Amino acid sequence: MTETRPTVIGIVQLCADADVPANLSVCRDLVARASDQGAEVVFLPEAFAYIGSDRDMKQHLETLDNPGPILSCCLDLSRKHGIHLVAGGFPELAADGRAHNTCLHITPEGEIAAAYRKIHLFDVDLSDGTRMLESRSTSPGDKLVTSELPFGKLGLSVCYDVRFPTMFQDLVDRGAIALAIPAAFMRTTGQDHWHVLMRSRAIECQAYVIAAAQFGDHNHRGRKSFGHALVADPWGNIVSECTEYQNDVAIAQIDPSEVERIRSELPSLRNRGSWR
Repeated sequence: MTETRPTVIGIVQLCADADVPANLSVCRDLVARASDQGAEVVFLPEAFAYIGSDRDMKQHLETLDNPGPILSCCLDLSRKHGIHLVAGGFPELAADGRAHNTCLHITPEGEIAAAYRKIHLFDVDLSDGTRMLESRSTSPGDKLVTSELPFGKLGLSVCYDVRFPTMFQDLVDRGAIALAIPAAFMRTTGQDHWHVLMRSRAIECQAYVIAAAQFGDHNHRGRKSFGHALVADPWGNIVSECTEYQNDVAIAQIDPSEVERIRSELPSLRNRGSWR
């Protein structure tokens, strides 16, 4: 088993639109800011490179074995700053011609260590007129993924996955002590559900929740994101958060001994029963 240690991380909050070069420029600045503050691992939100029409998104789809501008930027950032980068929602070309909404872990050497393809797609029709049909342009994944970071094992997910708690329990059963939940969480639902859901996943999994986030108006069909990128500890306390609606980073420390302490003192994971 790889030795783990407390690790400083940075989470990014930004407001992407359909201008990929401009979005990547913001990512470069914010990743550099997090690295300058001592972060060894930096987390980007879902859809960090593009939010716009499904039709135009097709021209930005890339594959993992033939990096285009988006993936090349991520690989370069990891190497330049000597950091692990968790790229929250990379637009990967799927076999059926749609996109995978893919969360990548890239090492400081610029190698892809893990790729998780979003399983739960956001198909909703809310009473305020908000309508999203992610499955129209996105192909779902079907595999859970963890990856090794300096602090220990990280479970990967994307945004809407957060509403399916058994997925995160399964990630914990696979050894995860922290859960990445990069998001572009809608303002309509976020104002009531964001903090509750993130803290709930942390409490029930006795794991850190690391949620980089989009904020603001994306200039596309009224789409607005809630922001409040945050880190919650395994007791459910929010230990770091971007509270303003602006491009920002927040810094936190992930301490594997804190997870071990809480799981030992309150062994709810071990106390799980079975039923029919």
